[in-house]
Amino acid sequence: MEEALSFAELFNSEEDKKIRRIKPGQKVTATVVGISGESVFVDVGAKSEGVIDAVELRDENGEMTVKPGDSIAVYALTARAGIQPFTTRIGGRGSAHLEEAFANGIPVEGTVKAEIKGGFEISLGSVRAFCPYSQIGLRRLADASQYLDQTLLFRISRYGEGGRNIVVSARALQEEEQAAKREALRQNLHEGDTVEGEISSIQKFGVFVDLDGADGLIPLSEMSWQRGDTPGDLFQLGQKVRVVVKKLDWDSGKISLSHKDTLVDPWQEAVANLHAGSSLTGTVARLTPFGAFVTLMPGVDGLVHISKLGAGKKIHHPKDVLEEGQQIDITIEEIRLEDRRISLAPSDYVSPEKKEEDGREEFRQFQRERRKKEESAPQLGGFGALLQAKLVEKQQKGKK
Repeated sequence: MEEALSFAELFNSEEDKKIRRIKPGQKVTATVVGISGESVFVDVGAKSEGVIDAVELRDENGEMTVKPGDSIAVYALTARAGIQPFTTRIGGRGSAHLEEAFANGIPVEGTVKAEIKGGFEISLGSVRAFCPYSQIGLRRLADASQYLDQTLLFRISRYGEGGRNIVVSARALQEEEQAAKREALRQNLHEGDTVEGEISSIQKFGVFVDLDGADGLIPLSEMSWQRGDTPGDLFQLGQKVRVVVKKLDWDSGKISLSHKDTLVDPWQEAVANLHAGSSLTGTVARLTPFGAFVTLMPGVDGLVHISKLGAGKKIHHPKDVLEEGQQIDITIEEIRLEDRRISLAPSDYVSPEKKEEDGREEFRQFQRERRKKEESAPQLGGFGALLQAKLVEKQQKGKK
């Protein structure tokens, strides 16, 4: 039964090869089946094998980058003398095929030689072409000279005057590649995933991260646990970062990311090191009409309410007595971990309740001392008491 199935599968495979027709310019996936001299033979599922110039598949050191069994993307060229040639891109030795590349949309390899009016001069082997600024890449670099001497893949958008007027676009190919990557990303990316990307743009409101197929945004609130950090303080262009996917909206093209969620939550450290009643020194992080936020450790702020500022004097705004960046001695009054809130008070603050209790205690102490004095004073009796009464009566009559 297994042998019958294997034979049927083999028969169907051979039949598929017989009926498959590949048109010039068609992009297909090929399997490397052999390497001989300057030729690489590939199987594309057609009636016969195809061949690729080996120079296309060698690295800068002349080493072959593929081996039998590897899969590569190739473009079909016009068959000649019964041989089906393929290419990964036209360039160097393939410069004679530029017109065919234009007709069939096959990529060509070119080197950016110079910046000229409106764009760049591109070398396609022995042929010169022009690439407008807008077509050199998906993102135009601030310094165009960074493209010089780079070897890129281009699509020929105009082929005129027998090859003397050629216009090319690198962006067209990059957009196609980006679209393919975006679709793959759409199939595999999910909310909650932790992925790696590259910082592609830094703005006042956050940073964009290239996820290799689409850009996502890390807003200010998701950059770090530390308040006050700016995008330029934390990131730089080209930097690799790990992020958590917070929200995906493919219809609007918006991907929300968090860098903060990949970092250790400083509140975990706060739980272990901060306690109600503790006294420490903090830094005034920001002032609001209702109080001052004080940083106790990176990423952990507490609030001193305005009613506790001013050393007993009424103030209209915390800025009347404090300024951002100032060091202040404070006492932790309450920690509410579930709300991530810490209530603070200046170390010299005395609450109204404490003042009232201190007043009561002072009065009680006064009463205790007076009773003690009365108890220790000598007691007068008999003639002494009568004499004292007479003196008091005489003083009262004198007042009248």
